[in-house]
Amino acid sequence: MIVKLTGSTVVGIDAYPVTVEVDLSSGLPQFSTVGLPDIAVRESKDRIRAAVKNSGYPFPASRVTVNLAPADLRKEGTGFDLPIAVGILAAQGLIEQAQLKEYMLAGELSLDGSVKGVRGTLCASFAARSAGLKGIILPRENAAEGALVEGVDSIPVACLAEVVEFFSGRKDITPVRFDAALHLREGTGAPNDFQDIRGQEAAKRAMEIAAAGLHNVLLLGPPGSGKTMLAERLATILPEWNLEEAIETTKIYSVAGLVRPRNGLMAARPFRSPHHTISDAGLVGGGNNPMPGEISLAHHGVLFLDELPEFRKNALETLRQPLEAGFVTIARAAATATYPARFLLVAAMNPCPCGYFGDRARTCRCSSQQVRQYQGRVSGPLMDRIDLHIDVPSLPYRDLTGSASGESSAAIRERVVRAQHIQEQRFDGGTARFNAHMGERELTRHCAIDGDSRRLLELAVERLGFSARAFSRILKLGRTIADLEGEPRILSRHVAEAIQYRNLDRHLI
Repeated sequence: MIVKLTGSTVVGIDAYPVTVEVDLSSGLPQFSTVGLPDIAVRESKDRIRAAVKNSGYPFPASRVTVNLAPADLRKEGTGFDLPIAVGILAAQGLIEQAQLKEYMLAGELSLDGSVKGVRGTLCASFAARSAGLKGIILPRENAAEGALVEGVDSIPVACLAEVVEFFSGRKDITPVRFDAALHLREGTGAPNDFQDIRGQEAAKRAMEIAAAGLHNVLLLGPPGSGKTMLAERLATILPEWNLEEAIETTKIYSVAGLVRPRNGLMAARPFRSPHHTISDAGLVGGGNNPMPGEISLAHHGVLFLDELPEFRKNALETLRQPLEAGFVTIARAAATATYPARFLLVAAMNPCPCGYFGDRARTCRCSSQQVRQYQGRVSGPLMDRIDLHIDVPSLPYRDLTGSASGESSAAIRERVVRAQHIQEQRFDGGTARFNAHMGERELTRHCAIDGDSRRLLELAVERLGFSARAFSRILKLGRTIADLEGEPRILSRHVAEAIQYRNLDRHLI
């Protein structure tokens, strides 16, 4: 007897329906799984056998063949345990098959028959809706993720016996409901605020520009000058994200298995701060079975790379393409996966190995060659992709002990939101959404400059040796500075301010 159910497998951040066919036939007892399964799927036979028996059901003493179709799509993970086990019970006549075709199933089985959480359930719920299914059967800890998708019932189960009772009509299970809008409102509060930072007005101004146009930032200064505090508070002045952005980022966290149980949705923009010993695969994603890296986990949020020159050079160079494209494609022999990676990069570094080159209070112990070598660890092409180079000097005593506090994150965010609203209207229907993402066509159309600005830029390029990419970055920065002022034209003062944020280029030539 053949029974057909629906499971799913994840490729990138998308899930694809998989038909799980279970056949019981005469012959010596044997359990075989075909259809390009990975090791976790092939090992499921031992978990399933124990789970079925310990749940009080008989396991067939016959030949069991499981086919996962389509056969050319690699099947990964432990989420096939539940549909295979249910298929075996249905093939024995222990479950009515009428409703099986209306639901997708996903879940890992413990030996005692309980259902454990799996990765990628939010993606699976989208696949269930695309396939026209009524609902999806999920572990309780993943049911909130599935409930984010409208039009699909997310049915939470705790054990295999509960699934049998549900499909047999002996138990009603209420689908999970999740108020995503309420969850987002509750997650808007942040413990960090820009008013906590004393002094550093120039750096805070630059961070406002970065948030308004989504420009990448490099913070350069001695230890203890406030670089980390600035980076940690950048997310607090970004606009509150909408449901579409939250769901897209949650899909990435779901694939990585990082969504908190019963939480469902990422409530705040991500802030990722990997250690400088991270590998290439950890930063951009990869592995034998490709998984998202830190740049994808920072999607629609902030990626903070502290002590930038200490990162492996190969790892840093892998950032160049994602910074331009907004996504990363990982190709392996087994699979090819594409993950979104539209993040705001904030990097921090000391100016030299000892950290005090150019400091007013401490004397630098490094030679000029050591300074050049240290700064040279960050390649010119990568530096070109960082729009703002911000000096963060050490604070004088009067700033540290002063009682006056700066602007709050809420006040700064209001200006950022107004500037981004201008950009949304400007790029309506275009490929770019923010000034930092403008291509050459948008740059020509929206960044026209007058004669004074043109002469200022010409002088800067000739004397400072800016590259062509740095030239376009200056125009984009000037456009953002003008947007913050509500000025439709890019004026010479906007260009002059933008040029000062590229001063580190002179050290790297």
